[in-house]
Amino acid sequence: MLIRIFICNLELLARIGIHGHEQGTPQPIRINVELETDVTIDNDRLDGVVDYEAVANNIRAIVAAGHVNLAETLAQRIATSCLEDGRVLSARVRVDKLQALVGAHAAAVQVELKRN
Repeated sequence: MLIRIFICNLELLARIGIHGHEQGTPQPIRINVELETDVTIDNDRLDGVVDYEAVANNIRAIVAAGHVNLAETLAQRIATSCLEDGRVLSARVRVDKLQALVGAHAAAVQVELKRN
């Protein structure tokens, strides 16, 4: 059975960016994740599905691990970590930098990784 899991608008403070004013100062980001999973639900138990709370906690740990220059790098790290669960067939991750551009709500990147 194909199941899609979504984490919507997870807002965190991240040390991200290449510009001088971004170095050493956390800035707000928003992360959206879509996972495509292949699971068979034969019970009503968490261990039978991909735990979105565990995914969110892993995202928090990746963001807290230290400064990253590019939003693309952060999105790729998150997507790669999602594929560590063998039930995840693909991971689509969007990272929005909420204060990156004057006059814009956000500057964003999206990556998608698929299991071979």
